[in-house]
Amino acid sequence: MQSYSAKASDIRKIWVLIDAQGLVVGRLAAVIAMRLRGKHKPMYTPHLDCGDNVIVINADKVLLTGNKRRDKVYHWHTGYIGGIKERRPEDFLTGKNPQRVVEKAVQRMLPRGPLGKHQFANLRVYAGPDHPHAAQQPEVLDVAALNPKNSNYRKVKAA
Repeated sequence: MQSYSAKASDIRKIWVLIDAQGLVVGRLAAVIAMRLRGKHKPMYTPHLDCGDNVIVINADKVLLTGNKRRDKVYHWHTGYIGGIKERRPEDFLTGKNPQRVVEKAVQRMLPRGPLGKHQFANLRVYAGPDHPHAAQQPEVLDVAALNPKNSNYRKVKAA
């Protein structure tokens, strides 16, 4: 008996809509990364992009448990001497790009390389409740119903 390996012609992509309001960032990112890679499908093949297209709305209303909102630090380097920079999730969520917290959490759960970049391109994150993808007729995925810990974990306040 041979192992099944999907071909590009076998892949069927759907559009999934996720409302991120009140969801914990890490748990949300894990669900999104699994959907982008296609690991939720029985025909998953590691070397092909068999994942779905994911739309995330209300990304500015996500929750971070504990003190991560003010204590967690994102570092990056500009490439110049002494160019180490840092920002906190609180700065992102109150700034002009609040969707970046969700994007970075998902991006860091995907594989590095050309396939991971291609899969990450299937993610669309919007800070507000509106999105321009109504024509694709996305299916709504209720992430909060998958596990009680996905939302309002220990009644965390979105301060």
